[in-house]
Amino acid sequence: MRLDMVEFLDAAFLARVQFAFTISFHIVFPAFSIGLASYLAVLEGLWLWTGRDVYLRIFKYWIKIFAVVFGMGVVSGIVMSYQFGTNWSVFSDKTGPILGPLMGYEVLSAFFLEAGFLGVMLFGMNKVGKKLHFFATLMVAIGTLFSAFWILSVNSWMQTPAGYSINEVGQFIPVDWWAAVFNPSFPYRLVHMVLAAYLTTAFVVGGVAAWHLLRDKTNQSARIMFSMAMWMAVIVAPIQIIAGDFHGLNTLEHQPAKIAAMEGHFETRKGAPLILFGLPSMQDETVHFALEIPKLGSLILTHDLNGEIKGLKEWAPEDRPNVPIVFWSFRVMVGLGFLMAALGAWSFLRRMQKKLYETPVMLRFATWMAPSGFIALLAGWITTEVGRQPYTVYGLLRTSDSISPIDAPAVAISLLAFVVVYFAVFGVGVVYILRLMKRTPDTDIPDDYKPDEAPVRATSMFPIEKISGHDQGLAKASGGKVNGN
Repeated sequence: MRLDMVEFLDAAFLARVQFAFTISFHIVFPAFSIGLASYLAVLEGLWLWTGRDVYLRIFKYWIKIFAVVFGMGVVSGIVMSYQFGTNWSVFSDKTGPILGPLMGYEVLSAFFLEAGFLGVMLFGMNKVGKKLHFFATLMVAIGTLFSAFWILSVNSWMQTPAGYSINEVGQFIPVDWWAAVFNPSFPYRLVHMVLAAYLTTAFVVGGVAAWHLLRDKTNQSARIMFSMAMWMAVIVAPIQIIAGDFHGLNTLEHQPAKIAAMEGHFETRKGAPLILFGLPSMQDETVHFALEIPKLGSLILTHDLNGEIKGLKEWAPEDRPNVPIVFWSFRVMVGLGFLMAALGAWSFLRRMQKKLYETPVMLRFATWMAPSGFIALLAGWITTEVGRQPYTVYGLLRTSDSISPIDAPAVAISLLAFVVVYFAVFGVGVVYILRLMKRTPDTDIPDDYKPDEAPVRATSMFPIEKISGHDQGLAKASGGKVNGN
């Protein structure tokens, strides 16, 4: 859709661009944190179970990356809450009685859990027992999942609102919290997003491992990392495709206009085709140069070759989402999903042939696929959020009625500031993460490294109960005292 200068200078349009820009930076870090936290828990569990130091080496390699990613996720997320007050105050006022408590529950159940155990996880390997440290790692992983639970409940309620009524001043107020939290699209969106986070992490881990294997195929840590990542691709990618199909059926039931935009259907048809590619035109209300497979669209969406699919002409033009954006973002997401499944199947075949690490072409493909999860994640988010337009609360509260009474120049200035600061700060952060990934995994800690079996006490109030040989020497040299104790 062509944007003229008047629309570009509109405060609502600029506020939408600002929110899209900031959340696009933000969403990739929590998704990576969710998958990486669970991966670290698995690695530490395998180390404790098998006693193999290679799992500890891999754990130490990725925990530094996790710390940076987690910090960047927290920092980028703080900005989101401020935008609700500055640019979307009407939306905040009308939805606050429902969305406010749900966001509060995230703080109570997720942030408190993560904050309580993150320090132990990052810095406590030599200061607490093995089991307690593993427990802290598990709590951080569970905390990230709790965070996903509540955030996706909030987003799903905006997509498929339930359990509410509207009071005399136009606010959404809860009448059934269970219905509000577990709204119709929430279970599907939660499963789809968590699987996406795990796949995103798996392909980053696999890509990094493949990069190192191309330089040294005997690297033990890289071999295990690549093997674990490819098992995730083999198992989770097909499950994600199935979960996506169920999510699409749910969307067809509750948001049929979004499905029509995703599929590029303007006309209501029985036995609708699957449009693989084409150039959608909202002005002409058609898809030019469409490459179609007859009846497959109805079969996928209704499981009936002659099933009826509503077209966008069933809705007034002002009630339709932006078709070209939704159409192409959906295809990017689905295309990358099938590429992930293809790589998983290829790796499984080579594994059965006992040549998993002996195929340079596959390793190069895995390296190139490392960012694929992030791209698919952003494409899926664009499909979901742009497909919800022109509403912030689907069918009930329009985006144009949710904006703060703010002038366009004010939004433009803050948007420009965000662009400059985000690219500077997060650009540096991403470069640092890439430098951490460039390190050779097997050299991160020595082979004979063993964390202390017992906790260390070294405060001004308690005597040291267990200290290293180096500190014992310091203690003897200082008359039996270390750090003033």
